[in-house]
Amino acid sequence: MDKKNALRAGALAAGTTLMMLLMSSPALAVTPDDGDDPGPGLSVIETLGLYVVAPIGLFLLIAGLVWVLDGSTDRQPKAKAKGKVTTKAAAKAS
Repeated sequence: MDKKNALRAGALAAGTTLMMLLMSSPALAVTPDDGDDPGPGLSVIETLGLYVVAPIGLFLLIAGLVWVLDGSTDRQPKAKAKGKVTTKAAAKAS
């Protein structure tokens, strides 16, 4: 990439970033919207339970149900017999 293209790309990236910063208005985030009625905050234990323990528990529940209700009967790996040819190339060679 030559200098002119690099300068053009840098100017475009800087301009885009500047416009996004100017268009967002974080000062208005302090003003509550009509109808906002925030409840009490969560404690640390409640937050960990909701966002850490509950997803892990759901995953384990679903995985356990899949494992228990799986009807497969061929769980054991099949033993290979010694001396048998298993590839077509080896079968043609013999």
